[in-house]
Parts: sequence; structure tokens; C-alpha cells
Amino acid sequence: MLLLAIAPMQIKAGTDTSITANKTESAVESARATELMKRLDQINALDKSEMSRLEKNEARKEVREIKKEMKKLGGGIYISAGAIIIILLLIILL
Repeated sequence: MLLLAIAPMQIKAGTDTSITANKTESAVESARATELMKRLDQINALDKSEMSRLEKNEARKEVREIKKEMKKLGGGIYISAGAIIIILLLIILL
């Protein structure tokens, strides 16, 4: 019971950000995501048959880096299987 009483206070304390800051951050992130998608399209449009082995490797590395950055920009909430089980048990018990 103590954990259930303290957790909402910590969640409330962590939400002291301004709305305008969130909007500007999301605008910057969406602009960066658009740039990355354009670059991926450019790389895919390249004629790889005329590229040397070194150029192909560099393009492959760049694509990997872009995909990593896109994952970071994507965000999202991930819940582990253990957390889902605990949540379901709490729902059933309450």
C-alpha cells in the first residue's frame, strides 16, 4: 500500500515541463526525421552496380546510423513481460 501511495507523487513531480518546449522539440525531431528519410531515399536511389566495394560499405554504415537515429527519434513506451504480468495481477487482486 505504501508503494501505491508514493508512486503517484513521484509521477506528478516529474511532469513540470512546459507545453511550448514540448512542441518545439517535437517540431525539431520531425524535421530531423524528414531529413533522415530523404537521405535514405537518396541512398536507395543510387546505382550500386557502379559503386566500389568501399563506397558500398560506407553507404551501408550510413544507413545503419540513420536507422539507429530514427529509432531514437521514434520514442515510444515499452513494457516488459514481467511488468505486464504484475499489472494484470494487481488488476485481478483489486
